Amino acid sequence: MSTSYETVTVALRSELKRAIRSRDAAAIAALRSLLSTLDNAGAQPVSAAPPAAGSQHFAGAVAGLGAAEVARRRLGAAEVAQLIDQEVAGRLEQAEHLERAGRDRESAWARYQAKLLSRFREL
Repeated sequence: MSTSYETVTVALRSELKRAIRSRDAAAIAALRSLLSTLDNAGAQPVSAAPPAAGSQHFAGAVAGLGAAEVARRRLGAAEVAQLIDQEVAGRLEQAEHLERAGRDRESAWARYQAKLLSRFREL
């Protein structure tokens, strides 16, 4: 199935609202983290910024409302899926480390987060 950026972010925001209403701290943390990861991946590199027209008052400033705005990069389905996989893998690795340290409660928290985030891989 295709994991489009729009589909995933809409589903994440909906699930985040549900998690906030139910006060599910583990889900809230995981969902916010994945949303941030996806948003950050769509940011343009600094070199993609529009050329500065300049300002007589401030060095490097641009004149006009929105003059410094750059459209976000469109993430492809493969890139979205890869970012989700990285988030899930990170939590599973964290769970293993916590388990080895005898911190079973925190390990269960990380595994729960990994399971929750992995659901968004198939949207």
